[in-house]
Amino acid sequence: MNLTTIALLVLTPFLVWRVYSRLRTMMARQRSILSRHWTGVGVFLAIVLVPASELASRPEGLAWLLVGTAAGIAYGVWGLRLTRFEDTGEGYFFTPNARLGIVIAMLFVARVLYIGFEIYANQGSNVPTPRFTDSPLTMLVVGLTGGYFGTYSAGLWRWRLKLKKAATK
Repeated sequence: MNLTTIALLVLTPFLVWRVYSRLRTMMARQRSILSRHWTGVGVFLAIVLVPASELASRPEGLAWLLVGTAAGIAYGVWGLRLTRFEDTGEGYFFTPNARLGIVIAMLFVARVLYIGFEIYANQGSNVPTPRFTDSPLTMLVVGLTGGYFGTYSAGLWRWRLKLKKAATK
């Protein structure tokens, strides 16, 4: 084992801990901002549609992406049911269920780390670097992530529109 490999092995737990602690703070009470919800819907829709466009000619990979997306949507609906919504004099706030969001985000981070290690391990060898969309597990995780956070953003946007509509009556 060379020094770079040892450094990666030592620093990976630190990186995971930093990502987890950052996610933990993001899963606390937050101000609801409509533009963020719209952006979330767009970004997470793109996270699913971009790989889907490449997988159009490969039905197995597309199926894994769609299964992940469907599971992510169901998980997002569940997450919205567990969310605490607040309409206060200070503004609109929501508190997501921390565990649900952290689980999905850490699955995505773990998969990205695995791909990074795979690329690092195959450096200099004759093994071709696989494309991002080649792994069914990666497509499942991408679908889960896009489906969950996209649904969650759409649910927050819908909640805010419902409040806006009720205020104008």
